[in-house]
Amino acid sequence: MKRTGAWIAVRALEALGIKYTFGIPGVHNTELYDELNSSEQITPVLVSHEGGAAFMADGVSRTSAQIGTLVIVPAAGVTHAASGIGEAFLDGVPMLVICGGIRTDLDKRYQLHELDQHAFLKPLTKATFLVASHADIIPTLFKAWEIAHSGEPGPVFVEIPVNLQMFPGEVGEIPSPPVIAKPQRASAADIRRAAELLLAARHPAMFLGWGARDAFDLTRAIAEFLQAPVATTLQGLSVFSAAHPLHTGFSFGASAVPAARNAFADCDCMLAVGTRFAEIATGSFGVKVPQNLIHADINPAVFNANYPAAVALEGDSGAVLSLLFEELQRLGAKRPVNAELHQRIQRDKAAYNEEWLRHDSGGKVNPAVFFNALRAAVPDDAITVVDDGNHTYLTAELFPVRQSKALIVPTDFNSMGYAVPAAIGAKLANPDREVFAIVGDGAFTMTCMEIVSATRLGLGLVYYVFHDGELSQIAQAQEIPFNRKPCTTLGAIDFSGVAIATGAEYIHVTSNADVAQAITRAREFAADGRPVVVDLIMDYSKRTAFTQGAVSTNFKRLPLAQRLRTVTRAVRRKITG
Repeated sequence: MKRTGAWIAVRALEALGIKYTFGIPGVHNTELYDELNSSEQITPVLVSHEGGAAFMADGVSRTSAQIGTLVIVPAAGVTHAASGIGEAFLDGVPMLVICGGIRTDLDKRYQLHELDQHAFLKPLTKATFLVASHADIIPTLFKAWEIAHSGEPGPVFVEIPVNLQMFPGEVGEIPSPPVIAKPQRASAADIRRAAELLLAARHPAMFLGWGARDAFDLTRAIAEFLQAPVATTLQGLSVFSAAHPLHTGFSFGASAVPAARNAFADCDCMLAVGTRFAEIATGSFGVKVPQNLIHADINPAVFNANYPAAVALEGDSGAVLSLLFEELQRLGAKRPVNAELHQRIQRDKAAYNEEWLRHDSGGKVNPAVFFNALRAAVPDDAITVVDDGNHTYLTAELFPVRQSKALIVPTDFNSMGYAVPAAIGAKLANPDREVFAIVGDGAFTMTCMEIVSATRLGLGLVYYVFHDGELSQIAQAQEIPFNRKPCTTLGAIDFSGVAIATGAEYIHVTSNADVAQAITRAREFAADGRPVVVDLIMDYSKRTAFTQGAVSTNFKRLPLAQRLRTVTRAVRRKITG
């Protein structure tokens, strides 16, 4: 039978189980939007900016089994969406990017939006496709979906020229979608060697990243079997429950909280799963990794990139860890509960929290007061969406995450502006779970108008805005060596105006005494399907362990002459102002 390319594409998306698309209609995709409007399964979501669309799609993919999907226009739509596409690419998040394209049945140049989008997106995607015929639409979309999910996940781009969308062509039966393989390429000898090293170690430990997100039960079982303390990457904050007595926190080196630093101090064998040992995860490469490193990852390119592995285990985390756990049980006995280790971790966590509570916040909101109240109020399965900035590391250090995929955060691409739209995507994909965002005032200003979409869709979301008037993570990094903070002051911003403009509720919080009541009111508004902006006048005067550790690590790495120059400049400016 003959059908338009738009009809074929939408039927393919339905077969792939897609429920939402994000984007803006334009002259090169109106046929697609007309067909999406007729779909009983897919809801097209209008956004304010294609960058927001990509972050919404990211939120869908990170928190559900669905794949976040864009339907955007060529050229400007693609460049606007590029930050969110790049974030998904570096963070290992599957995404399907569908774009209209210029007409390929004309012999004219300089058409509207004419751009080599594939050259532009090549470094930001796993693959790009230009559909050449009606018969290629379904196979191409299915292949793109398969590539997006296979190996280390990521975004895939598909351009469908507008003439194919408009005109009818031959199409056959829609086949079943492909099945995603869960590869396991580690040899039996390597699995056995890894188990032997772990069993022989006096102080084994585990370091878990985003790649371990679907091995929640296995990582817990192995940690308990070995009585190994567990730290996570930033993106992996929800891959191991913070309520577990072996959980220590984010990272494990000089930039980590005391519980992790102390628990990992004598580590003589490390099992690292689903982590690339990237800059943020290691506090600017300030960690000491033991010689007996067992590194498990689905992407073999990460092995030995930054730290040499004694044993490299290539494969899906669930498949690899299942075999490893079986081998551990076969070769050794479960270690008795290490009560001393458990108690030390809990003491260190409590002491760090008390240190923050004792800090004088000068009448503003103390971060620990806020996070303690928030943790007491929200259920464990609530989804926390965090933006990029100083608030990111405050959340990592002060907010315990207790369930799998209950926190998402941009990491290696480090896009500010992520949280507002990503929370919308997470809520659409998880309508029965609470979703809230932690976002700094600078990041909030980038994408706050996307709250219009949340209001239009009736989504109960809470945006906790950490308001201090600066781009604080950078400002703190400037202040230490420079004794000044150039170009990081935001100026006076009245966020009540944002709430009015977007149809959100607004709550202003200026002190610790108002925090608990504000959280209660915000959750009540959200339960009624209304987005809420909670404007917290936040004290950032105390630096996180991450900031202090990363600055110190980077300083020590400088050549001696540069260190002397930096110290001399800082001292001179302290004196002269």
